[in-house]
Amino acid sequence: MQDEATYICDGCGEEIVIPIDLSAGVSQDYVEDCPVCCRPNVIHVDIDADGMANVWTERE
Repeated sequence: MQDEATYICDGCGEEIVIPIDLSAGVSQDYVEDCPVCCRPNVIHVDIDADGMANVWTERE
């Protein structure tokens, strides 16, 4: 099982590490501000049967 993942901020290009909450379900969508540039990112998380997370983002 995976407890962290990374994404690249659409605003500043920084790689951001986020925790993965497996108890929130296998498909998650939420908005989080980048800790570097403060721009909001819509974060999408899909967790497969092996507990591996696929993460991608888009601008809000």
